[in-house]
Parts: sequence; C-alpha cells; structure tokens
Amino acid sequence: MDINLVSCDPELMSGALCFSGTRVPVKNLFDYLGGSSSLEDFLEDFPSVSREHAVTVLEAARNGLKADAAAA
Repeated sequence: MDINLVSCDPELMSGALCFSGTRVPVKNLFDYLGGSSSLEDFLEDFPSVSREHAVTVLEAARNGLKADAAAA
C-alpha cells in the first residue's frame, strides 16, 4: 500500500493503521462496507477522509489481494 495513503503511529489511535493525516482507522472503512453501511455512510461519518482517499485505499487493498492471488 502506498505509504502516503496510510500511517501507523503508536502514539495515535494505539498504533492502528489510519488514513494519512487523520485519526480514522482504515479498519473502520472495511467495517462499514462489511456491514450494512455504504461508502457514502462512511464518508458522512468521517468527513476528514476524502472520497478519493477512501477509494484509493480500497483500490490498493484490491491490488494487494490480486498480487497475493497471483503469487499463490
């Protein structure tokens, strides 16, 4: 995943992987999408994360899964 997309600081949010420049854990996005919430719901509840940032993180995760599947 692109280093500029996410950050991990043990002093912030207990070291959770967060969207860069925010205190919003990336896990929250996946929890929303894995439940009954939409990307719109997530963006509304976490206005410090832009649509572009969220979509780019999702694309990076998808690409990581593709690379893992190709390597298997």
